[in-house]
Amino acid sequence: MNAPLNHPLPLLDLDVLRTFVAIAETGSFTTAANAVFRTPSAVSMQIKKLEDILGRSVFARDARSVTLTTDGEMLLGYARRLLSINREVVSKFIIPDIVGVVRLGSPDDYGERVLPHVLKRFAQSHPSIAVDVTIDQSINLRRRMDDRALDITLLTNSYKTSALGAEVLLTEPIVWAGAKGGCAHLREPLPVSLWEEGCAWRAGALEALGREGRNYRVAYMSAHTAGQRAAIMS
Repeated sequence: MNAPLNHPLPLLDLDVLRTFVAIAETGSFTTAANAVFRTPSAVSMQIKKLEDILGRSVFARDARSVTLTTDGEMLLGYARRLLSINREVVSKFIIPDIVGVVRLGSPDDYGERVLPHVLKRFAQSHPSIAVDVTIDQSINLRRRMDDRALDITLLTNSYKTSALGAEVLLTEPIVWAGAKGGCAHLREPLPVSLWEEGCAWRAGALEALGREGRNYRVAYMSAHTAGQRAAIMS
């Protein structure tokens, strides 16, 4: 039912529209959540809020995929236009005065999964700022921050962050991964592929193996996500 002409129409939240566009472009609530620095549950709540306001479903969801409904396809065009207009307005009043270089650090995994979306949005909103990206292990990125060689960095850490003076942006469970249909987990000792010394995930994995009393051997080491993926598939 259409609202009466004298009834104020609800305003759409640009943050919600940004999340909607991220899901539409990635086809995944989880991937989109990483891109907008929110939890998957928070992203789901945003989309529910959007659907409640519009009175329409914008996504068709099943166990394997997320696709736009007909109404979602229509909304996507409007959402992109609204976000573009917002960037244009902000740029007219703010961006021309901001120039310089931002030195950004990131671990390899987030550099691959998160940074492309972040850098794209940053370039659109801050076209006069150059971003100098350093991809390295979190332990080395912390040292660079201490040495003032970086302005800001993403870190992975399996322990409390209060001592680091950092803010938690995202929490994710650490899981064991293996090739589909593989039998490596049945071998004795267990062959494992680890990140290099200093990686929080490496420390967490070895700690878990120690708790279970599981014999293991380090079969492969790499500081890069692509290397870990290759080890799993080999």
